[in-house]
Amino acid sequence: MDDPLIVVVLLLVAASATAAVTVRDPVRQALVLSVLGVALALLFTVAQAPDVGLSQLAVGTALTPLLVLLSVRKVRRRQKDGQGKAR
Repeated sequence: MDDPLIVVVLLLVAASATAAVTVRDPVRQALVLSVLGVALALLFTVAQAPDVGLSQLAVGTALTPLLVLLSVRKVRRRQKDGQGKAR
C-alpha cells in the first residue's frame, strides 16, 4: 500500500473533522460534514475497504447532511412562527 497516499488522506480527514468542529453555523457545518464524509470514504477506499467506502459515501456524504439541513430548516421555521404569534 502507498504510505504517502494514506498520510495525505489521513491529513485530509483530520483537517475536515477539525473544520466540522470549529464551524458554528449549522448549514455550513452540514456542508463540512459532507466533505468529511467524502474524506472518510476515500480513506476507507485507500485502506482497501471499498464496500465500507461506498456505504460511507451514501450515508455520510448524502443522508446525514441532508437530515441536518432539514432539521435546521424546521427549527428555524418554528422559531419564526413562534415569534410571529407572540407579537
